[in-house]
Amino acid sequence: MGTDCSGWNLHRAALLAAMCVSTLGACSSPADTTDTSEEGADQAESRVLPAAAAAAPPPRPQLFSADYHTNALAPDVNASRRALFGDLHIHTRYSFDAFAFGTIATPSDAYRYAKGEAIKHPNGFDMQLKAPLDFYGVTDHAMFLGAVPAAADTRTEFSELELAEPFHNLNRAENLNVESARDRGQRFSTFIPSVIAGVLDGTVEREMLNDIAREAWADTIAAAQIHNDPGNFTTFVAYEYTSSTDERGNLHRNVIFRSDDQLPEMPFSRFHSQNPEGLWSWMDELRNRGIDSVAIPHNSNGSNGAMFMLTDWAGNAIDANYANTRMRNEPLVEVTQVKGTSDTHPALSPNDEWADFEIMPYRVATMIDSQPSGSYVREAYLNGLAIEAQTGANPYKFGLIGASDTHTGAGSFDEDNFFAKVGILDSTATLRGALPLDETALQDANDNDLQGTIEVNGRRYVDNAFRTWSASGLAGVWAETNTRDSIFRAFRRKETFATSGPRLQVRLFAGFSFADNLLEQANWVEQAYSNGTPMGGDLIGDGQNAPKLALWATQDALSAPLQRLQVIKGNIDNGELTETVYDVACADGLSVDPETHRCPDNGAEVDLATCEISKGVGDAELATVWTDPDFDPSARVFYYVRVLENPTCRWSTWDAVRAGVAPRADLQATLQERAWSSPIWYVPE
Repeated sequence: MGTDCSGWNLHRAALLAAMCVSTLGACSSPADTTDTSEEGADQAESRVLPAAAAAAPPPRPQLFSADYHTNALAPDVNASRRALFGDLHIHTRYSFDAFAFGTIATPSDAYRYAKGEAIKHPNGFDMQLKAPLDFYGVTDHAMFLGAVPAAADTRTEFSELELAEPFHNLNRAENLNVESARDRGQRFSTFIPSVIAGVLDGTVEREMLNDIAREAWADTIAAAQIHNDPGNFTTFVAYEYTSSTDERGNLHRNVIFRSDDQLPEMPFSRFHSQNPEGLWSWMDELRNRGIDSVAIPHNSNGSNGAMFMLTDWAGNAIDANYANTRMRNEPLVEVTQVKGTSDTHPALSPNDEWADFEIMPYRVATMIDSQPSGSYVREAYLNGLAIEAQTGANPYKFGLIGASDTHTGAGSFDEDNFFAKVGILDSTATLRGALPLDETALQDANDNDLQGTIEVNGRRYVDNAFRTWSASGLAGVWAETNTRDSIFRAFRRKETFATSGPRLQVRLFAGFSFADNLLEQANWVEQAYSNGTPMGGDLIGDGQNAPKLALWATQDALSAPLQRLQVIKGNIDNGELTETVYDVACADGLSVDPETHRCPDNGAEVDLATCEISKGVGDAELATVWTDPDFDPSARVFYYVRVLENPTCRWSTWDAVRAGVAPRADLQATLQERAWSSPIWYVPE
């Protein structure tokens, strides 16, 4: 166990590397949207890379017409659409940090994992899903794409540079173990600063880095092409745009391309622009040439208020042009993942008893507090209503998905089988902070002047951000078929939902003519599509009547039963932004209290000695047709669904139970897994 502390220095080195990348903003004005210098243009090539041996792509429909936004179903396809589950946030060996964390999995390995095969964790054990996923997208960092593995590979020209020597053969089998983490940290801390300095002083040829990135990008594309299996398994060509504010506020986005028939030769990265508005301009330019994509922000919780600001990058008030540009390029937001959930925060939603769910309170890759305001989805939805009332456009009318952000090629979605995300750094329960340090580990920490331990109830634990991480999450879509085109259309119309890991399914429709017994009818979904608006859409008011909401959720058969079904409402009430949480369906035959809008406690419990849960408590399905008791036909409103499982053990408790020790007292012992639908927005007549 003494070697369990050895990941700390590498974690510290990764933080330093991220800080170094952040300081690249000094190379261009933050107000700029793109780097127009000769060097910037060199890397920001917008030439198109055709698929190998591909014919000219078929004509595309007019973008952002009814082709994307209609709620009507295409003829001769699944008339009720079906739930598909996937992950659009996966890092492999080509990400500079993942390779430094010991990851050697390729994009192809990642797709094999998603299809149900076992692949190896950097620490040597097998990673395998309980059941295959429906879609997957590898999203390696565009910055330094492929650079660290190229430094490790002594056959490359890049490896011949002095700065690459410490990385030679880094992840060969004999070096790939937890004990190597300490040495990795010292080497890695100098790599990115050395590369940046080398580019600036001319000792590192930028074209050499571009060639490395092009090769990694081409392999990423090839893996997606090989593993895409229309009707059975869908891959998306994708990457991560990794930027932050000068104060370390997270601005990361994953960029997902609709198809692989035409693609940019190089992805747009932080090196082209620190400002996400530059990314949108690049996406618009490609879209004008027939190459569509969506950008999906993630970890707004770690943005220090920067993800959902009330101004643009230059500090100007948000106008309709900004709002429309943002929504054209960012129709979705990742609401939950390993580094925490970004639905809401107790400081922002004090009347929501379930707001304190897997909160990661730090700016990404730091232990610096992140400001809640401007960092959470629900507040953004509320602010979007106010902006729309003033400008006629809403910059925050986005749908929701979940993802993992794994850096091992393999998403870790299960609390009872959690292997976290950063390879050898968090591969054991002790490194994650779930188990106390023994005497050998404490001595190791003291000998190496390693900071970051905390005493809890007389025992010492690792104290880092890992303890706040979560086994989360998954993206859900309602699509006709398991194909890129069908799934991407779901992205565009925002008929998506997020789960914290289990494969819960959730539906939401709104309409004015739904029968009270709609859900009792065999074809209720088809009726709801025909006579209403599904999640992600706008419902135009008739000036007087309250809409009826049809809500439905079902449990994951491999997880816990459902406890309650809720509606989250946000509106403008006499000029004030307000939110309300309504329980609308209760498990076990219980009824909602009409005064408190809450279900009674159903008595579901967890035995913390074994993690066994109550038997015969909770429901497999919850559904209802609901009318807002406080509806105002003149007010702008959004509604979205949250469904909660019965309580179960958190991963840290599972780690403790398996080790035969008491769970760490300052961590939540249990949680309630959940899913969130995308909203429906009511627009007054």
